Amino acid sequence: MKEEVVTLGSGCFWCSEAVYESVKGVIKVVSGYSGGLTVNPSYKEVSTGTTGHAEVVQITFDPEVISFEEILFIFFKTHDPTTLNRQGADIGTQYRSVIFYHTDKQQEVADSLIRELENQQIFENKIVTQIQKFNTFYIAEEYHQNYYARNPYQGYCNAVIAPKLSKFKKDFSKSLK
Repeated sequence: MKEEVVTLGSGCFWCSEAVYESVKGVIKVVSGYSGGLTVNPSYKEVSTGTTGHAEVVQITFDPEVISFEEILFIFFKTHDPTTLNRQGADIGTQYRSVIFYHTDKQQEVADSLIRELENQQIFENKIVTQIQKFNTFYIAEEYHQNYYARNPYQGYCNAVIAPKLSKFKKDFSKSLK
């Protein structure tokens, strides 16, 4: 089996993790932090918005089952890539929309898909998603891993993640495990 890795920020990593965990061809999803200068940051530090890190998920996938472009299409359709440093009530640079590409090919695909989505005017506003070369990934604390699966009735999970996941499963039924 071939494996490819990408690191994506699209707001709260609990939401992104829950979505990608259910996607056919995704091997592993790990919540963490990327894009900043603070070494080995904690959730408490990242939450201040001063570390430069974004909440991200690092996705390992089989490109023979799901393409990188499909991974990104899910990314764009499951968050608002037109709001700067904000997803819903989550506000700050740690919630920015960002693609940390791991290869030149990933960068090309990301650039191309954004141009295509902009040309098709899929979104009402301009896409503000950043595309940055991957540097370092720090795994989030253990209690953040598989958060939704372990806490489906927690307030945020029930109010925010469950409806997002339900919509995702309806819209992407052919992509589900």
